[in-house]
Amino acid sequence: MLFNSYEFIFFFLPITFGIYFWLNKKRLTQASKGWMVFASLFFYSWWNIIYLPLILGSILFNFTIGSTISRINASPASAKKGVSSKAILAFGIISNVLLLGYFKYMDFFIANANTVLGSHWDLMHIVLPLGISFFTFTQIAYLVDAYRDEVKEMDYLNYTLFVTFFPHLLAGPILHHKEMMPQFDALRNKALNYKNIATGLFLFSIGMFKKVVIADTFAEWANAGFVTEHALNFFEAWATSLSYTFQLYFDFSGYTDMALAVALLFNIKLPINFNSPYKALNIQDFWRRWHMTLSRFLRDYIYIPLGGNRNGETRTYANLFTVFLVGGLWHGASWMFVIWGALHGIAIVLHRAWQQMGQKMNTLLAWFITFNFINFTWIFFRAKDWDDALKVIQGMLGFSGIMLPEKYTKGLMFLQQYGIEFGGVFGDIQGKAQTIVYIVVATIITLKLKNAMEMVKEFQPTRLNLLYTMALFFTALSMMSRVSEFLYFNF
Repeated sequence: MLFNSYEFIFFFLPITFGIYFWLNKKRLTQASKGWMVFASLFFYSWWNIIYLPLILGSILFNFTIGSTISRINASPASAKKGVSSKAILAFGIISNVLLLGYFKYMDFFIANANTVLGSHWDLMHIVLPLGISFFTFTQIAYLVDAYRDEVKEMDYLNYTLFVTFFPHLLAGPILHHKEMMPQFDALRNKALNYKNIATGLFLFSIGMFKKVVIADTFAEWANAGFVTEHALNFFEAWATSLSYTFQLYFDFSGYTDMALAVALLFNIKLPINFNSPYKALNIQDFWRRWHMTLSRFLRDYIYIPLGGNRNGETRTYANLFTVFLVGGLWHGASWMFVIWGALHGIAIVLHRAWQQMGQKMNTLLAWFITFNFINFTWIFFRAKDWDDALKVIQGMLGFSGIMLPEKYTKGLMFLQQYGIEFGGVFGDIQGKAQTIVYIVVATIITLKLKNAMEMVKEFQPTRLNLLYTMALFFTALSMMSRVSEFLYFNF
């Protein structure tokens, strides 16, 4: 079920909200948690109920492993007589990774094995369960935290609620147990909070507008540019890459806003996951702003265990590169994601080396290089294969020709001798003059305006904000006929 769907907005959300707070008003707190778990599992099953046993099995397995680790930590003497908590942790992590690997990477492995070995094994054509990367990483973090003695969860209902809470279930944020469960148990969060409701509706409308009005408009041009079999001229190629760059930005930003907003309706504050990443002045700054909880996970559970920066510069560079390679593969089973991750790994290594030399750069130049690097690497993130990526890159470099609007033919006809052609500039990506307008406006929004979190901090339930919220909501609602799923649902 999508946040930007009629079923969610007019049926699922109000029913879930109403029953949850009605149960809490009757002081049936355990029943309210049970209701939230049921509603979250219904939300997950809406896509395909066949995968409901998968998430339930994963939750039961990890709860058992985590509880066992906690019991061993509480009684060190018992570990001497049996298996150590470290061995159980390793078993739990490996099992989670194997589950994720089977669903996400098995066909990728078979296809590459066939290429290398000349074999002809049939692909399994496994359908990737929604949210498996997110609920798997969330539970791996739980196991590690249990091993570090940072959580002591022995209540199965609480743990199930932690994993399945529907606002974050399908595309994050990736949560820590210790930052969530105290909120579900706090008595003040059991009652209606009208300030949170007003703020949540305000934030939800912003996110919905970003997704439906902005991101899905850019999606039309980005998709057309990447799927066309024709060579892209200079402006088509740049419009294609920038359209995807802004589509992904507003799609993920919109989802994050809506997830945080829905959670806030229930008096739950999810961690901020998105903070104006295109304002970044270097690649490290970008990753501190983009998908912040994934960056936190990769840092805490991969980079630091590998040794972090404690074993010399060479080892630090290797650790950084490895982390971004893993980050690339986490997004999907494709060599394009591997290339994307490797490029970011190289960039972060070069950035660290630059810092170690004590070098500084002009602010505007630093932003320009960072933004264009991100725009360039998103091409590999979006492309299905090398040929798709090369088509866009060649066009951006001018190797496929430059096309100017036909109306300028008379005044600029002399440019034809330099290979400049005249005609429909954005014909192959179904773009128009408004494509440029959208790109310019999107650039201004991402660089100059306050982001949603900054707006929320200043939010007051005034009449003006009510009108603003309604304008955003009903504009987005009027365009939901072209609804599309969020991009991060595929990861």
